[in-house]
Amino acid sequence: MANRGRATFAKRQKEIARQERAREKAAIRVERKETFVKVDRKGAQEDPDIAGIVPGPQPLPYDLLDEEIAAAEAQTAEKKSQT
Repeated sequence: MANRGRATFAKRQKEIARQERAREKAAIRVERKETFVKVDRKGAQEDPDIAGIVPGPQPLPYDLLDEEIAAAEAQTAEKKSQT
């Protein structure tokens, strides 16, 4: 019966450690929220990463030969006629 007290004590110590870690994390979250700098998006210029991108279908990066285009169209027409 002596082991019962020891297991309960270890369990309590583990719970106390868990609560302490949770308190530390909460303090870090509050600190991070206080030091967070809000950026004014309205006054910002256009993002250089997406500058010049046009929504919708994009042009091909290279020109296909007329023969390749005709072959591709023939293949799609053939597939449609088979189904």
